[in-house]
Amino acid sequence: MRSAATEPRIGVIGAGALGYHHVRLLSALEGVRFVGFHDVSPERAAQVSNELNVPHLSDMDSLLRECDAVTIVVPTPAHHAVAKNALEQGKHVLIEKPFTATLDEADDLLATAAASGALIQTGHVERFNRAIRAAVPYIEAPRFVVCDRLAPFSPRGADVAVVLDLMIHDIDLILTLVGGHVADLAAVGVPVLSPFVDIANARLTFASGAVANITASRVSVERTRKLRIFQASGYMSLDLATGQGVYYRLRKGVDLAELARGPLAVDAFVERISLSAPEAEPLRLEFESFAAAVRGEAPVVVSGEDGREALDVALRIVREIERSLPALAGGALATDSRVT
Repeated sequence: MRSAATEPRIGVIGAGALGYHHVRLLSALEGVRFVGFHDVSPERAAQVSNELNVPHLSDMDSLLRECDAVTIVVPTPAHHAVAKNALEQGKHVLIEKPFTATLDEADDLLATAAASGALIQTGHVERFNRAIRAAVPYIEAPRFVVCDRLAPFSPRGADVAVVLDLMIHDIDLILTLVGGHVADLAAVGVPVLSPFVDIANARLTFASGAVANITASRVSVERTRKLRIFQASGYMSLDLATGQGVYYRLRKGVDLAELARGPLAVDAFVERISLSAPEAEPLRLEFESFAAAVRGEAPVVVSGEDGREALDVALRIVREIERSLPALAGGALATDSRVT
């Protein structure tokens, strides 16, 4: 593997709706040298190149030869082939979620990276959400987590079950915050406006006994991205859309016997802590973390193994939904998924 320079050379493969923002941010990111991007559509490549005033390369191999690292923002079924090509050449990769289409593909990429010495980061950008960054210092073994991620219908991403389009964001967050193994799960889902599951609910039970309840919908009238966390020390309510959060916890020195003797104002025994973290675009923070890992300054924040674990749980949820709705079996994952 080629050793990355102080300012590693980086490029983008795929310049669709999300890839555009990869190009936009990476081309201006400090600490890296942006080489350019590649997209299979010459028309799209020319459009993005002109709008952002950045170079595009007509073939992927030419881009890889010029780079130390790439971000991969292609349709999910192509993740494996594109990433494997890069990893075999010793290039570090950031792969947008979901990590791959299958667990076998995920395992193959992890083995390829281990053999070449290249790094893999998975693009679970919600890890860098302002509310999550603010809440992490207060997390103490959550016992119950409730997630609601609702959005109006959009054709983009509608060629795959909502589990892999939207819910996988919260699966990764829950696995990170709760920790441990998902021992059991139950799930239901129904198609509404597409041939695939458009609204789904899953209940995850961890080996520790912790429980998470997740709802994801792309047939909502309004957008909602909320996460509630209950633990022995208190309760957190996080609004991922605004990046704000609040933590309620029992005040120190409260006499529980006194509480039992009569009603008291909530403020007398509950402390309210506003959760705040520095404002920053989550995608930019994700790229800064990737660049730092490539330069050898920090570990990968969201590893390939993390991406595989989230995919594993998501696919288990899909199978459970298919079991209850046999007509969906084999159709919950589209071969032309563009969920990135």
